[in-house]
Amino acid sequence: MRTVKLGDTGLEVPALGLGCAGLSDLYGPTRREEALATLRTAAELGMTFLDTSDYYGIDSANERLIGEFLAQDGGHRSRFTVATKFGPVRAPGTGELTGVRSDPAYVRTACEASLRRLGTDYLDLYYLHHPDFITPIEETVGAMAELVAAGKVRHLGLSNVSADQLRSGHQVHPITAVQNEWSLFTREYEDSVVPACAELGIGFVAYSPFSRGFLTGAHTSTDGLAEDDLRRSMPRFDTLNAQHNAALLAPIRRIAEARGTTMAQIALAWLLQRQDAHHIAVVPIPGTRSPARLRENANALDLTLTDDELATLDPIAQQVKGDRMPAPPDLD
Repeated sequence: MRTVKLGDTGLEVPALGLGCAGLSDLYGPTRREEALATLRTAAELGMTFLDTSDYYGIDSANERLIGEFLAQDGGHRSRFTVATKFGPVRAPGTGELTGVRSDPAYVRTACEASLRRLGTDYLDLYYLHHPDFITPIEETVGAMAELVAAGKVRHLGLSNVSADQLRSGHQVHPITAVQNEWSLFTREYEDSVVPACAELGIGFVAYSPFSRGFLTGAHTSTDGLAEDDLRRSMPRFDTLNAQHNAALLAPIRRIAEARGTTMAQIALAWLLQRQDAHHIAVVPIPGTRSPARLRENANALDLTLTDDELATLDPIAQQVKGDRMPAPPDLD
């Protein structure tokens, strides 16, 4: 798999990463052996950029899973780029969201806990998952910079941030990557965060490149989803919105059929070509529990869409109905 320089701080990663959240959480029941098989396939494909968070899974189950996988790999930790995140806080044993913290004291505590669960003495990339609405971003990044100085973290990232927050944080310590949502359905950062990344030499790690499976054509309603599946709370999956949004998939489906590819591959190819359009490194991190889907995703790296195809896909995002995320819970 080809690699990409993610920003200007020297971090080189596979052109396609693996979003690991779904291996432990968010989208219905999970199975440990299936998750480990998926991680092994990712390693075989060279998809060794693993993205997790202490938020994923009850009691940070996803970090523990990746730690188990890294240990099973024979200790070849250097083969992998491990990225994790901190910020949202969940209650032990239940996983209930109880708050968000990005104060300096919590930064240090969260990092030490992630290192233990992952079974490593350093993190390749450490993100603030979400600001806490109270702590100035400069203070958070200052504490994260101390982790770099201590050798516990090699590169810093910010997730779910605005262009102003990105600029403020970057002034304190160089930011390697932003991780925000970006897909054919979600393009709200193209006029703000994306230009800031291009200006500052920051890479863009695109999460949910399939808009939670909608763009694959496989999940265009809540039918058949587990009761605790996150998509049941997402406005785009509300019945009327979902029916409208499903109709928007028609041009993606036509291009995929003409190309002999999957809709997911078209969605990834479109996102990968944002690199040239916006002059920044763009690394999608699609998630899946299926080794077969992993291989399909990797094949998207060999697909280049024509100007006519890109023009056909361009209007889709403006027509999408429903917010990309549910309203945040009241934590007061």
